[in-house]
Amino acid sequence: MSIHKISIEATNNPNIVKFNSNQLLTKGGSYQYNNVDETKESPLSKQLFHLPFVSKVFISANFLAIEKFDIVEWEDIQEEIRELVELYLNQGNSVITDAAVPKKVRIEIYAESTPNPAVMKFGSNRLLSEKDYEYKKVEETTNSPLALELFQYVYVKEVFITENYVSITKNDSVEWTSDVVNDLRMFIKSYIESNKLIVDETIAMAKVDLPTIDINTLEGTSLDIAGILEEYVKPAVAADGGNIIFQSYDEETQVVNVILQGACSGCPSSTVTLKNGIETMLKEMIPNKISAVVAING
Repeated sequence: MSIHKISIEATNNPNIVKFNSNQLLTKGGSYQYNNVDETKESPLSKQLFHLPFVSKVFISANFLAIEKFDIVEWEDIQEEIRELVELYLNQGNSVITDAAVPKKVRIEIYAESTPNPAVMKFGSNRLLSEKDYEYKKVEETTNSPLALELFQYVYVKEVFITENYVSITKNDSVEWTSDVVNDLRMFIKSYIESNKLIVDETIAMAKVDLPTIDINTLEGTSLDIAGILEEYVKPAVAADGGNIIFQSYDEETQVVNVILQGACSGCPSSTVTLKNGIETMLKEMIPNKISAVVAING
């Protein structure tokens, strides 16, 4: 039997903390419980509501989130809850029963063209993934059933999943006609509405050739660059169905290396964007430290 390891993660809401497991807790769908009377099909949630400070319990994929009342502070109780949940799971107890009904969410999927003519962006009104996942071939989809299904379409060349959208790169066998776009849009909508697993974050992605850097390990100019990319550049490229990741900075040459994903990868206008947009911004915000910005995969 696999051993659950639970970690604690703060959220933007000070009353809510996530408890992440290295194993899946559900096979798809999300479950929300607002009081103990609703927990008939969730033994774990029922146990948690025995704690007087628990207001709501939310369970999805590999984590559970707990909302507390204001009578206590998280710093005083979160470690105790982490140990309780870890012990509960490792004793083989159930999270939810087979009769549990996932929280119903009305799914809307919209399609948007991107600056890259080979890429279409499919946005959702629901969070799909908290991390970035890029799949350049079907063999890399070991942790994403959704990406695996999308590769069954003969014209799908690459899949990028992040936050609330999926970017799909096509090959030259088709054009982005309304029929092709609508077919993919309806498939993604149906897949999500069926509460199927999108990405299993407990499984490591297949090895890729371009290692990324943990921003928390950076310092100095590298940290400044990564921070600017996160705050100013990522939101803009995400709107176009792409992503940019800081890869490295050479203090001697002052060259910044980045990785482009989704619609940005292989986009004809990406070079112009790098030189006239990102490079110019970095030079202005970090004077005398930047000579060039280079996409190592573009």
